[in-house]
Amino acid sequence: MDEELISKKELLETTGISYGQLYRWKRKGLIPEEWFIRKATFTGQETFFPKVKVLSRIERIKDMKEDVSLDQLADVFTPTLTSQTFTREEITARGVVSPEIFDLYTELGGGDGGPLSYNDMVVLYLIGKLIADGDISREEAKTLTEILGQASSEMGLEGAQVILLRKLGVFTALVTSPAGKVIVDGGSKVIGKITLSGVIEELKLKLL
Repeated sequence: MDEELISKKELLETTGISYGQLYRWKRKGLIPEEWFIRKATFTGQETFFPKVKVLSRIERIKDMKEDVSLDQLADVFTPTLTSQTFTREEITARGVVSPEIFDLYTELGGGDGGPLSYNDMVVLYLIGKLIADGDISREEAKTLTEILGQASSEMGLEGAQVILLRKLGVFTALVTSPAGKVIVDGGSKVIGKITLSGVIEELKLKLL
């Protein structure tokens, strides 16, 4: 099914932003280049955008731009993970996860007891969210930590999707690449689909 589009004129009218703001945010990397879609119309060439994505992104920019700089926002919206590392004290002080979740993550085999890489932080943050929301148990968190650790080393986490499954009470998870298509058997229940770019955005906001 094709993604619904919105014209540039409709976008500016709907959001109340100016032409200049739109293209400034594009130059800053807040709105991806690939979202500017040129299409032929009866009046000539016009620019369109993926409607749901661009409206959501603009609302987030408007909500956040008073508190953080555009350069910081551009980094938040870019799912690239840096080589920066974080200590337990930094992680818990910034409210990424509680000290209890950090200690649990270490017990489950996450990290090596020292400072965590950005990839480790994504896994830690996701595990913490799922446990806090009651979506997975401690034992299931161990399984997910192992799967995400393997995915991190083999394919990276930027843009990946995590699919949580249960079959006959047994938990497992799949990690797919952005273009990956997954079909599961009818006996498995999909209990969650998580796009890691969204998790990375949330995490980066907490680390500003």
